[in-house]
Amino acid sequence: MKNSILKVINPILAILLINQVLMGILHDLLPRKVFEVMHEGGGGLFAIAAVVHVLLNWNWIKVSFF
Repeated sequence: MKNSILKVINPILAILLINQVLMGILHDLLPRKVFEVMHEGGGGLFAIAAVVHVLLNWNWIKVSFF
């Protein structure tokens, strides 16, 4: 079950990361409203996905770092 969720979360996390980078690079070229939705909304989703990713990998993190 955990691996199935990670197979979905990991690509989503990658796409959201790319979105954040592109919004940072293209912020001057985009209309303000588009930037706000994509950057702020994407940032919130990225944070949620990152927390889920860490929680699902917590046992590996404990073994590897603690």
